[in-house]
Amino acid sequence: METRENQLTSQESLKIITDMINKTKTSINQSSFHLLFWGWLIFFCSLSEFILWKFTSYATPWYVWFFVVPGVIVSLVYGFAKGRKDSAWTYATGLYVWNWIGFLFAALVLYFISMKNMESFGPFILTLAGMPLLMSGCILKFRPLIIGAFTFWIFALAARFGGPVVSALSTPAAMLTGDLIPGYLLKRKNSHDTV
Repeated sequence: METRENQLTSQESLKIITDMINKTKTSINQSSFHLLFWGWLIFFCSLSEFILWKFTSYATPWYVWFFVVPGVIVSLVYGFAKGRKDSAWTYATGLYVWNWIGFLFAALVLYFISMKNMESFGPFILTLAGMPLLMSGCILKFRPLIIGAFTFWIFALAARFGGPVVSALSTPAAMLTGDLIPGYLLKRKNSHDTV
């Protein structure tokens, strides 16, 4: 019996390549959700802490950060649900996801190390968060995220050396420039791209 190989035409080959590229775009499309979700959550937590600290006599303004716990749950559930719907798990998707999971574990370790000295936590977490943001920008080939990572590092320096008010306002400023603006640009780009 004779075996017959299917020869791919150039159109069929191009379609396969195009489909793989589009699957990668689709699987990473949810990144704008996470950038915007975390950008707004951290923006409001850090700004609320500043307002409570500066303008009220509330003894524990840092309690607003407990909103991060349900935020982690929402983010994980959303990512898991979207990931199950995606038909392709690409190498780029895996890098992107593990990049942020690594950040989550590193942030938890940093939290436990810094628990006794939480006023110095901001510069360290901004420094740490800049790395997965930079990697995400490289994976997605999206320059605003790369620039956003550098703004995180600039605001980490401002938070460390700028005094208490500048330090308190550095995190919301970093969220605005590093997560929210790039997140909305990515969302707009994704809605205009043909996926």
